[in-house]
Amino acid sequence: MFVVDNVLQAIGRTPLVRLNRFGRHTPATIWGKLEYMNPGGSVKDRPAFQIIADAEEAGLLKPGGTIVEATSGNTGAGLALAAAIKGYKCIFVMPDKMSEEKIRSLRAYGAKVIITPTNVEPEDPRSYYSVSRRIANETPNAFYANQYHNQSNPRAHYLTTGPEIWEQTGGNIDAFVSAAGTGGTISGTGKFLKEQRKDIRIIAADPIGSVYYDYFYTGKMPPAHSYKVEGFGEDFLPSCMHFEFVDEVIRVTDKECFDACRKLVREEGLYTGGSSGGAVIAAVKYAERINKPMNIVVILCDSASRYLSKIFDDEWMRENGFLSEDPLGATISELLAKRPRHAVHSATPTDTILSVIENLKARSISQVPVLDRGRVVGIVGERDLLSFLISGGDPSSPVQDIMKSDFALVEPTNRISMLTQFFTRDLTVMVVDDGRVLGIITKIDYIDFVSHR
Repeated sequence: MFVVDNVLQAIGRTPLVRLNRFGRHTPATIWGKLEYMNPGGSVKDRPAFQIIADAEEAGLLKPGGTIVEATSGNTGAGLALAAAIKGYKCIFVMPDKMSEEKIRSLRAYGAKVIITPTNVEPEDPRSYYSVSRRIANETPNAFYANQYHNQSNPRAHYLTTGPEIWEQTGGNIDAFVSAAGTGGTISGTGKFLKEQRKDIRIIAADPIGSVYYDYFYTGKMPPAHSYKVEGFGEDFLPSCMHFEFVDEVIRVTDKECFDACRKLVREEGLYTGGSSGGAVIAAVKYAERINKPMNIVVILCDSASRYLSKIFDDEWMRENGFLSEDPLGATISELLAKRPRHAVHSATPTDTILSVIENLKARSISQVPVLDRGRVVGIVGERDLLSFLISGGDPSSPVQDIMKSDFALVEPTNRISMLTQFFTRDLTVMVVDDGRVLGIITKIDYIDFVSHR
């Protein structure tokens, strides 16, 4: 019988369960690690406990102190759980897109919850990052948990999550997939697993609108924009995200996350939320691409009970356009196959502007991607060149002086419906596969393809 002295000792040792519906069309076996079975209802119980324990040991958190944190809900629940046992007060700051269930659950622990606007820059004084820091500075005997930059976060997963997965699989694991938020889960677990066997692939799931995907593949910070799924993705780079332990990032849409988590509950009996749906979809996409027998472990982050008024409410799903079937179920590779094939020409950052102009003229094209050691780092088009020359620019200057970052990367396996999110923001869409640029998709390509469906 599993008996503990207090609820904190019940954190961890979560089950690993085989998924029998998701990925069954592939040779891979996908396993879900049921982190929503932690006492606080999510994977965030692990770093919350570690952050408090390390702060106490370092003398940063003293008896009667107040824990302050910016949270999307789950880390707050873990901190509040520990605070209830240890006698601390809690103040949490949350963005206004979070579910009412998360807000109420934190208040149920006795925490004070402050709501801030979602659609502001991280440095904006109204952002939940800025507000939480200010409160921590103004509150006597306060400790700022700072999950985005506190290295106790990934350390918790290095010490617990990674070893558990290694033991549960008997070392027979080929890939690990996690939704990427603060970076703690994927970085700490990934580091441990890589130390056991270097060939284990570590894969981050990232929602469209977050910066991770583009930053990982281009090295450039793209503009972030809002998305509906909660609990993962970021609009800045936390120092707890250690990309050296990540092998690839797979992008997912809001609809993919919501559809998958609803199916996980109804078809697998796994009562989990939207970020788990995103991670499972990323695992399925990876399994489809690799197409060989392997064991993939996915973190199922938190409980569906926190999203009953949103993801699991048909009216909310319908109002936000997620309940209907995707009318554009085709993939981007299908679009590419329908249009005339053209060789993709590119430039390097050090190519001169004059050479790019000559390239565009010789090939009758209007724009080229700029690649640096195989990574897309920018794009330059006729408008950029014209503006530069009209302003008196020197044609012998390197193209990196005028290249733009207003582009989005997609993969051949992505759905066509993803493109609308980029075209509405006037981004140039480039199709990439294993570092190769397969083509640039224009609005007229999209219009032509859709009109003939």
